[in-house]
Amino acid sequence: MIKYLDLKKLNAPYEEIILEKTKNLLTRGWYILGEEVQLFESKFASYCGTKHAIGVANGLDALVLIFRAYIELGKLKKGDQILVPANTYIASILAIIEAGLVPKLVDVNLENYNLDVQSVKKALESKTKGILSVHLYGQITDGQEIRSFSDEYGLLMVEDAAQAHGAKEGLKKAGAIGHAAGFSFYPGKNLGCLGDGGAVTTNDDELANCIKALRNYGSEEKYKNIYKGVNSRLDEIQASILTEKLKNLDKDNQKRRKIAERYINEIKNKHLVLPFWDKSENHVFHIFGVRVRDREHFQDYLLQNQIYTVIHYPIPPHQQDCMKEFSQQSFPVSEQIHREIISLPCHQMLTEEEVSCIISIINEYKQL
Repeated sequence: MIKYLDLKKLNAPYEEIILEKTKNLLTRGWYILGEEVQLFESKFASYCGTKHAIGVANGLDALVLIFRAYIELGKLKKGDQILVPANTYIASILAIIEAGLVPKLVDVNLENYNLDVQSVKKALESKTKGILSVHLYGQITDGQEIRSFSDEYGLLMVEDAAQAHGAKEGLKKAGAIGHAAGFSFYPGKNLGCLGDGGAVTTNDDELANCIKALRNYGSEEKYKNIYKGVNSRLDEIQASILTEKLKNLDKDNQKRRKIAERYINEIKNKHLVLPFWDKSENHVFHIFGVRVRDREHFQDYLLQNQIYTVIHYPIPPHQQDCMKEFSQQSFPVSEQIHREIISLPCHQMLTEEEVSCIISIINEYKQL
């Protein structure tokens, strides 16, 4: 049996250090916004190439707090329009709505399933004030072009980098391309903790200070609240684990790329559409998604052969029950992606033999 992702196996190399760090934290007796969070924030900011990283409770909060901070600072106002890809995970859109802003869904391209600068230009309206550029599946697309376009038109560019830890476009990593970026450290991410966790990265001092206050009840000084904030803080144990895992992130991402390269080179089944990748570091393959016309049949076939897959994501956001305001809109490319996409196992704990097995079984697949 080949699991899609085995979190127990993924975390096994860190078991000893996690137990040691947990014991140290129990001895120290400081569990929230302490030395471990400060250390991780410093290390992660340095890794991403930004001045600031602010630890928060999860990836959704990271995005919400970015938008809320921009409103507090007067760079956005409630009701402003934010462009967002129509095929993203629903959290991207929820963050915009939660902050009191208005998402405008934009269809993506069928090559890499992301926004590109041309789609952004076509979607721009006078009420557009920002772009949420989602590095879906772990791939950066036109990131620096979209940033240049944003700067030219006075727009804010926010990165949803929840799936793109360590992805790099040119000389810039995810998290350092836009004006700010939100990350998730959900356990299954390329950089994942043992629960929920998230972070914001930015070079904007004012924004960073505002988010630090907003995440802590709107307080810069205890019992003095300058904003109507929330409780969204990365805890010490998760921060300590992330600091350890960060040391191996580039190596782990490279293992994912090698698996992806084997899939792309060796899967020869005409019924599958493999992902586009230019072999650069712009993709960290959080998800290796292929498209298949009869997805259910293909998934059942793999399951019969003891290969587990996941669908990211079966229903596009505009067709979700909670998004009825978008239900009359049509996004043909996004709808096709959601109808056909299926994710193969692709992570650093897969063995060469398991990858070979997956390739062999896929190459024998015959469509109905």
